[in-house]
Amino acid sequence: MAEPPRIHIAGDRPDLEQAVRDGGGEPAPLDGADGIVSLTGAPAELPPLPESVRWVQLPSAGVEQWIRAGVVRDGRAWTSATGSFGLAVAEHALALMLAADKSLHSFARQRSWTEDGRHQVRSLAGATVLIVGAGGIGRALIGLLEPFGAEVIAVTRRGRDVPGAVRTLPADRVSEAWGEARHVVIAAPATDGTRHLVGTAELAAMREDGWLVNVARGSLVDTEALVDALRSGSIAGAALDVTDPEPLPDGHPLWELPNVLITPHVATPPETERIAFAARVRENVRRLAAGEELEGVIDPDGGY
Repeated sequence: MAEPPRIHIAGDRPDLEQAVRDGGGEPAPLDGADGIVSLTGAPAELPPLPESVRWVQLPSAGVEQWIRAGVVRDGRAWTSATGSFGLAVAEHALALMLAADKSLHSFARQRSWTEDGRHQVRSLAGATVLIVGAGGIGRALIGLLEPFGAEVIAVTRRGRDVPGAVRTLPADRVSEAWGEARHVVIAAPATDGTRHLVGTAELAAMREDGWLVNVARGSLVDTEALVDALRSGSIAGAALDVTDPEPLPDGHPLWELPNVLITPHVATPPETERIAFAARVRENVRRLAAGEELEGVIDPDGGY
């Protein structure tokens, strides 16, 4: 019978030690470990890895820093938490969309009753939603949108059909869809190729009643172009859980614009994040022990 994989938890997380045991592994010191579960988002803080380590689990879905640092090309299996937090982030995206349609960004700022308030709201039912990046977050959002009867256009890297979407486009054809949707949801990974995915041309192509919803990374949107579009009214508004720069500085124009709703990168509640990450660790330890393909394997060439 094969020995259980020895996994080092790089931090004080008893729940992750239990996840290792539940997955069929054994918590162990770093020296001689088969794998390591990192709790840092900074490559420089990762300890030197002994040759015995053949798998590294990172704590976040975004891995752009690790790819830039070049560490993920060392021949080991590196996995991210991508997909683990999909439902929680999708819930937040849905909340932002509903808040925009119900004009909560406007009503929350008012200090007197307005008789024309009903004319500022609309229903999400039957609306067209463009989801750019139909991975774990995007697919979870499609499920949440089903009761509303929304028509979803999904964009993936290669354009393979996404269940629940009325149409799926490859990334190189996303320009065909900017003008079709009331809500454009950005849920794609941050890579060199997706930096400023949404810029002046894309915002100009959106509908005037359209809202941009970003729950991915701030770098996917050209902030200056977004401010210009919001000021001119070429789009109706923006709902952002992420910004560029981040944290968004005091006094930044996005704080002052009346057609902007900002949440400070809070889409995944801490306890939800802990539970979901422990589940990812447990499953990947099980797969490591069974010799199966790991979940969330990082593709350094693809950038995620």
